[in-house]
Formats: sequence, C-alpha cells, structure tokens
Amino acid sequence: MLEIRDIWKSYEGQPLLNGVSFHLEAGETICLLGRSGSGKSTLLRIIAGLETAERGQVLWQGEDLSGVPVHLRQFGLMFQDYALFPHRNVAENVGFGLRMQGLSKPEIALRVAEALEQVNLSAFAKRRVTDLSGGEQQRVALARALAPRPRLLMLDEPLGALDRALREQLSDELRCVLHASGIPAIYVTHDQEEAFAIADRLVLLHDGRIEQEGSPAAIYTRPASVWAARFLGLDNLVPGEALPGSPAMVQTPLGVLRAGCGVPAGKFTLLLRPASAALAPGGEGWNRIEGRVVDSVFRGERIRVELACAGGLTLRFDLDEPLTAGETAALYLPPEAILCLD
Repeated sequence: MLEIRDIWKSYEGQPLLNGVSFHLEAGETICLLGRSGSGKSTLLRIIAGLETAERGQVLWQGEDLSGVPVHLRQFGLMFQDYALFPHRNVAENVGFGLRMQGLSKPEIALRVAEALEQVNLSAFAKRRVTDLSGGEQQRVALARALAPRPRLLMLDEPLGALDRALREQLSDELRCVLHASGIPAIYVTHDQEEAFAIADRLVLLHDGRIEQEGSPAAIYTRPASVWAARFLGLDNLVPGEALPGSPAMVQTPLGVLRAGCGVPAGKFTLLLRPASAALAPGGEGWNRIEGRVVDSVFRGERIRVELACAGGLTLRFDLDEPLTAGETAALYLPPEAILCLD
C-alpha cells in the first residue's frame, strides 16, 4: 500500500536520512525504531506531507504523493503531546476534526461513538479530558485519530510521556486496537520493548539508514551488526578470529569456541546469547566459559549473573540458579547460542 523509496534529507547541512526505502502492507503495523536523532520523526513528517524530502518518493498504491497536501492524504497523526482541548469533553475532542471536515451531526455522532468503542471509552463521552488519567487521555487522542477513518495511521512516540508500567499496559492495548481497526500503521519509538509489543515488522534506523528490517523475533534472535546487538541490549560481544581449516571454530580471549553460524574468514565479533547458558559440568569441553562472579541478581524467572572473564571482558548470562559473588564459575554455551556479527 505505502512505499517509501530512496528518501534523502539533511538538517543544518548534515545528512539525516540517507536513501531510506521500505514498504507497508495492508493491515500491517511497522515500528521505526532507533535512538533519538536517527531520523525517525523526520521520516514520519515526510510521509505525512509536513516536510519535503530532498530526494526520493512517498507512494500510496503506486501514486506519488509529492504534490498532495497534508489534508488530502487522508493519513491520521498522533503525537506524544496529545493536544487535547481542556475546555471540551471527550466526545467533543474526538469529533473536532470531523466538524472541520463539514460532516453532518448524525455522521459525527456515529463516528465518535465508533471510535470511542474501539478504545474502550464509550462510557467517558461526556467526561472532561482534564478529569482523565494520562492513559485515558492517550486513548482519547487515539480515538480522535481513528474517527476520520484514515487510510494510514502514524504515531510518533505516543506513549513517551507515560511511566513504564502504564506504557507496558497500553502498548498491549494499542496493538489490539490497531489490529482490530485493520488500518495500516507506522509507529515511531526509541523503546525496543514497546516496539516488540506493537510491531508486526521493525525498521531499525541508525545514522539515517536502515540497519536491519524484519519481524521483532527475527531481529532479536539474529541482529545483523554489532550496533544492532548493542542497541537491543545484547552486549555479550567477544572479538574472534576464524581458525584455519576449522569452519566453525573461533579463537577468542575466552579460548576456542565452536560457533553456530557460518564463520567468516579473518577477524569479526561474536555475540553470546545470555539466555542460553547453563552451568558447565566438571572437566574440559567445548564452549566452556570461565570467570569470576561479580554479581548475581534475581530477575523474575531467572538469575542475571555477571562474570569477569579473560581479556578484560565482562559478560552477563541468565541462569536458573544464583551464584555467589566472588566465586569462580564455569558456564557452557551451545554452538547455536554463539552468533557471528559483521
């Protein structure tokens, strides 16, 4: 439905977006995920028509939108600042844009009721928005974006002003609303947990380029680069060098490790997945990682253990049982838990 083709944009003489291209299918939710300054919001504004790209195209079902003004694109927008009218009640806020479109009162009432039902606020229609919680105000803003029945919904950090617990709750609700509406959506965030909860597909932006694209599960289990791994909180990164004549064996500061990936020639970086470790049996063996326990912290179902290892490396693993700080521990990692990164 939507195609972003080779978008370029600079800000104050510095490149911000460098040839970004992706597509959005019917009913799909894509998250643009990246650090602040990576170009996420600028790209969203270009799609909306609020900014102009220096090069590239935004196409909707094959039609170039470069000459189409914002109000004719029929795209819904929702930002972190909900911009609700404090002197109007919930229904009046949701119906404001519909009145600007000149719709009849019966049609406005129908669409407002429909939108409030979608976000589970039907009983709040006459309530003043100043009497609502932050989460309820977020739902009002979402209902206002849904009421015009947009052909594309764009959300820029809509949960950013809320605390962590409320963000987790509302991200699940938001995913359900987006899927139930059937409206394709582009969601901008810097929070990977939020993106994982909402997205059908992630577009990971770094320095104005797409670093990686795919499902949340695919990106988390197979990050494409060292930067992607670090951004996702996977920082068990170990330098390695392929051993000649041994296609799966890598020399590292931890010793020789057998990797579960196609080992490239020369030097590269290994990612050791933290959730796949287990206490190693006694004696020697492949993929045995030894270190001094720095910390052991209960984290719900598992224990996060921090090891100080050879080569000045500090590695973290999730185990089923705690270890004692100061003791020496040996862990085992299966080859499939050791990935090769560019």
